[in-house]
Amino acid sequence: MSARLLKKVLKEQEQKKQHVIEEDEQDELLNDDESVSPDSCAGSSKNPFDLLNEGDDADEDNADQVYADETSTRKQEPPPSVKNALNSASTSNNKSKKKKQKKGKEGSLSTGKRETPLDVNLEALALDIESSSQQSGLNKQPGFENFKQSKPSVLHVDPKYLNVENELRRIFGSKVVKSFEKSNQSSNSRQVRGGRRGNHHIRKTVLISPSDHWPRWDGSLSMEFLETKDGYHYFRYTHSSSYDQAQRAFEAAQAIHDLNGVASVLMYHPYHLDSLITMADYFKFVGEHQMSADAIAKCLYAMECAWHPLFTPLQGNCQLKFSHDSNKPLFKALFTHMKTMDRRGCHRSALEVCKLLLALDSDDPMGAMFCLDYFALRAGEYAWLEQFSEDYRTDTSLWLLPNFSYSLAVCRFYLEQEESSDADIAKASSADLMNQALMLHPPVLKKLVAKVPLKDQAWTNILKNSYFHSDQIGIPSVDHLINIYVEQNYLIWRLPDLQKLLRDGASHVIQTLEHNKNDAKDWTCVRKEAFPSNKNEYGHLLVQDFSDTVQTLPPDNLQNFMVDMRDPAHLGGHVANPPAGGQAPALLDVANRNPLAVLFESLLPWVNYGGPEDGIVDENRVNEQGQGNEGL
Repeated sequence: MSARLLKKVLKEQEQKKQHVIEEDEQDELLNDDESVSPDSCAGSSKNPFDLLNEGDDADEDNADQVYADETSTRKQEPPPSVKNALNSASTSNNKSKKKKQKKGKEGSLSTGKRETPLDVNLEALALDIESSSQQSGLNKQPGFENFKQSKPSVLHVDPKYLNVENELRRIFGSKVVKSFEKSNQSSNSRQVRGGRRGNHHIRKTVLISPSDHWPRWDGSLSMEFLETKDGYHYFRYTHSSSYDQAQRAFEAAQAIHDLNGVASVLMYHPYHLDSLITMADYFKFVGEHQMSADAIAKCLYAMECAWHPLFTPLQGNCQLKFSHDSNKPLFKALFTHMKTMDRRGCHRSALEVCKLLLALDSDDPMGAMFCLDYFALRAGEYAWLEQFSEDYRTDTSLWLLPNFSYSLAVCRFYLEQEESSDADIAKASSADLMNQALMLHPPVLKKLVAKVPLKDQAWTNILKNSYFHSDQIGIPSVDHLINIYVEQNYLIWRLPDLQKLLRDGASHVIQTLEHNKNDAKDWTCVRKEAFPSNKNEYGHLLVQDFSDTVQTLPPDNLQNFMVDMRDPAHLGGHVANPPAGGQAPALLDVANRNPLAVLFESLLPWVNYGGPEDGIVDENRVNEQGQGNEGL
């Protein structure tokens, strides 16, 4: 078709369209004149909220008009080329009309109602999307018809308190935290050799805040749903074939205590959990606490990326049993992360992680129950701790445990200071709870006097009494729990108010026993009924794991520090069997390299510090310098 014919056809179509629009406008004017009546002029008869829907009615009229125009033009369709040109022209006109209508709607809405903040709208939208997506996911997943959300648990974890940076800002202020972060970013910036930096999106997680320089999540871990039982949903981690290969290489390196082999595993598998935990322990022993924390954070990041879509551990209704070997690294990493936050003074965040540990496995394999009271007291969550002791269901009453018997007295002491005169009379006072704790677990007093330490003459006179003279109670489980409590909570008793509460309680117990010696026998019977076993049921919990001090090892002994993950009680005691073929092929890649270079490279596996030849040259230079110094 020629250009002249195209122009002619377009001109005719525009004239017809303009003629149709003019006729429609005249019809609308006639209809408006006929519909006007005196009753419609009364302003009071019209609801002002109906003005909000006028825009929708206009859209419906426009839609009907467009539909009528389309049906009228379908009878006379132009050629395809002309049709494309007409479509482009009509879409531009429609866009301009829609913009005008949108402006008119915004003007009417701004006068009719008040604008809501953007954050409120985004938060409401996120909640709606989350609830709808979860509901749709539950309906679509086969086998999850009975998967229902349970009531809020006492172990419900607040995600906003899991972020350590938020608590540091509350403690030190935003300016101090920002300056510290800038200094760390400048010190951690390194030049990349042998390639350009990879650009990829780091997934945001709840447990930790990942760094931008971390490698991409490789998807080597996943999680599967097992069953729903007694209102709890059970899950388990699963490994891919590549992860299993990395696990075999790690066990081979662990069998011969080869740190270079562990670092080599991280070079090719940067999110191998056991290797990250092993390197975190190594960095902790050599004093590199920040690098140790980064390795644990990587471990938590990998395991959270592998969560099942229906795995909601923060609500306290999911179980991840420690009996499955694939679940054990999560408990180890969470416990280490909790202790790291404790040393940084972030007790509120540590409390949330402790609740998560206890919620993941009701059997409490890591001893989170014996840290929970300490973090709650340090964070000032007195009301929550008291409520937890009443609501949490367990085989043994919590007040019978040494840590809870003393912590509930401290908790009640602070609540009495906060509450008004019309406090709940039904609850026992802090003095009564302290007397009960001292009668039930008297060796705590002597251990606290030595650990805090308490050097007043009054404490010496109290310890002369036969009831507080011994530091052992004769029940292995109770003695072990008392050692854990004193090691974990001794700092709390350095406050003068609590020392007075403890001293007054001890004096009252001595006076009570002088008048009635049968009370001591009664409390002995209570202990035996609560802890009938003659074995230490908590022997798997090491006292040093609950200490606030970090143990260090001499450099000569670091080669034997590697611990079997399945038997943490023995330092290097259990060794995995090496493969029959000898050393894994991956271990040969770093056999001649500098160990420290490989260790740092394991954290940044995409940074090239040089090949194996560089490591040999450096070692030769060191040997030559050493020989030269000996000659001098």
